[in-house]
Amino acid sequence: MTSRTVALSQIREQKLADVLRDVATRDEVLTVKLQEGARVAIQPLPRLEPLPELEGFVPEGWKDAING
Repeated sequence: MTSRTVALSQIREQKLADVLRDVATRDEVLTVKLQEGARVAIQPLPRLEPLPELEGFVPEGWKDAING
């Protein structure tokens, strides 16, 4: 994952949706420097692999056996 830092004034005219789509497409961390000196980081969440499907079954009454 790459990183990029920009001033708020550099992206002020862009639509938020375009900025977010760009961050996701580039797979980068975008740090925006605000005028007060604060910084905000925007980054995509990691892509998760689908969970495997397991064979088997859950018997009826399984809750009763645990809570009983």
